[in-house]
Parts: sequence; structure tokens; C-alpha cells
Amino acid sequence: MLATEIPLHVYDMPKNNHVFSTIYALIATTSVPFSSAEAIAAQSKPGEAAEKVCAIYPHLKDSYWLSVNYGMVMEAEKQNINLKVFESGGYPNVDKQRSQLVACRDWGADAIILGTVSPTAFSNDLSQYTKDTPVFATVNHLVADKAQESHIKGVVGVDWYWMGYKVGEFLAKKHPKGSGTVDIAFLPGPQSSGGTKPVILGFLQAIKGSDVNVMKTLWADNDKELQRNLIQEVIENYPALDYIVGSAVAIEAAISELRNNEAREDIELLSIYLSHGVYRGLLRGKVELAPTDKMVEQGKLSVQQAVSYLRGQAYQPDLAPKIEVLSPKALDESVVAESLSPSAYRPIFSVEAD
Repeated sequence: MLATEIPLHVYDMPKNNHVFSTIYALIATTSVPFSSAEAIAAQSKPGEAAEKVCAIYPHLKDSYWLSVNYGMVMEAEKQNINLKVFESGGYPNVDKQRSQLVACRDWGADAIILGTVSPTAFSNDLSQYTKDTPVFATVNHLVADKAQESHIKGVVGVDWYWMGYKVGEFLAKKHPKGSGTVDIAFLPGPQSSGGTKPVILGFLQAIKGSDVNVMKTLWADNDKELQRNLIQEVIENYPALDYIVGSAVAIEAAISELRNNEAREDIELLSIYLSHGVYRGLLRGKVELAPTDKMVEQGKLSVQQAVSYLRGQAYQPDLAPKIEVLSPKALDESVVAESLSPSAYRPIFSVEAD
């Protein structure tokens, strides 16, 4: 399905975004639809004539970005384009991501899909690295000042405030004011990068006025060993702990640690997003809740945006899949398929057009 075929009502459209409302108005007034023959020709460019799209991810340390990669690869093959993928190794690596933007440009990319390591990493100098190459932000919010916003041609991603809010809302309804205080440890991930800040704001807003008490908040990059260390710390030091709420990497580590510590198996786990390990935890009743922003679908949509732009087709410049909440009793297979790559899938860094 091309971006032009997506009904407006299928996706949540972020509000009050002057950058993309301007872009959308420009597209709506200037786009000239292809004829059927031209559209077919545009989608079937062979080899070197095909469009070259470069994608950069913050990391591939967990299955979240692996699933984004799967969606992008699937759509790149469908659209018959050349796709090159870089991963930056973690949210602290701003300089590495800058060099990867230059590498994309040097490769001759017609468009760059950027999952930024920090919302403000390129707010005033994006074009220094990309020059005139159009940029499409994926998953993570990308802030741009007036001088840079014209270089960003599209965005795919949900507001992670609502990912945190939905987890907090579940707990607040389960433990309303007067029902008895429950203590949680909150492990949202890296302190200053990714979707951490909006997740925290949404979560805290949702639990306001309830009997949910955040006993401890601990930070670390989404690295398995770093998160495992935090899990061990809260299990050992907080005997009254009722819940651990955290990133998928933290919750995956918690599943393993609680299995090895029978005395603390009563601690309940909630993830702020979905991963393969969290999904297995939901299936086995080890995880109580996880919202998903449909990572596979986001990967597909980002490629669709870039291709539609390069082929002169009308498209929606600001797209957000609907956030769905999964639990052991509510595991919609279609939602899972839009969220997770197949279990045996490994990252693919290059797709060549036929």
C-alpha cells in the first residue's frame, strides 16, 4: 500500500505541529498526481536507476529497532528501492550519528530516514550534515529551528507521552485513592534521550491522585547488562516493592531475575513498550501490560513517505499508528504482526533494487 492509499482516519495525526501542517498544505497544493503508467514506471526502476534511501537508527540493542528494520526492509523490497542502514550504537552517540548522516550523503542517498539519538541533536545544524538531502524523522521526535525545518519532509511516530500515560492509567485504575498504597520502581531507560522524558510526564500525570507511589527511579541506557544491574539493585534494596515499570529491556531482565529469586516473584511487571521478550512474558503471564506503537508499521510508513516524496506523489507528512495496549488476556495477533519482526529475523543493512 502506498502512502497515498492510506485513509486519513487510520492514523492518529499529531496536533499543533506548525512544521508539518505547513508541509502538508504545500504538498496538497503543489503535488501533481502521476498517471497509472507513470506510477508503474516509477515503482519499477531497475538497479542503479532506483531511488536510494538511507536509514539511521539510534541502536539495535533491543528488538524495538529490529522490528522497525524489518518493516523498512519489507517496504523497500516492495517499492523496489535501494536501502542502506546504519545504527549508531546507543543514545549517547551523537557524534557517530552525525558522521553517519554524512556517510548517507556520500553514498548518494536521495533521502535519509533518521531515528535521532536526541530530539535536539540537530535542531540548528541538520543541513550541515545532510546538505540538500531530504530528511524523514522516524519514531523519535526531531526538533528543528526555522532555518532547518524545511529540510524535514516527513515524520512517523507517536507521542510517547501516551505510551507512559497508558501504563500509568492502568495502575491508577487498579489502585485508586484510598485503596492502599502500592510502591513501584521506575526504570524508563536513558535519562536524556529517546522517548524517556515524555514517557515519564505521561506516566506521572496518569497516576496523579491514585495510590501508586514511585519509590525509586533509576536510569541507564537500554543495554541488557546495565538494566540487569538496576533490576538487581531494586530487588535487593526495596523489600516492599510491588511493581517494576520500565523499558522493554528492563522488563526482560526483570523476568529473568525474578525467575531466579523465588522470594520476590510477587513483584508485578509492566513495560512501557513492546519487544519480543516482553511479548513472551505476556504470553506466559509474567508481564501484566505493554502498550505498542507498532514498530513494523512505522518502518513501512517511513519508507512509504520517502518514496512517495521522491516520486512526486501526494503523501501525509505526519503519521502516527494508533497505540494499542496488550495484556495476557488481550493479545490481538494483527497488532502483534504490526509490531514485532518474526522471531528468527536478524537485522538487514542493505537492500538492492532488482
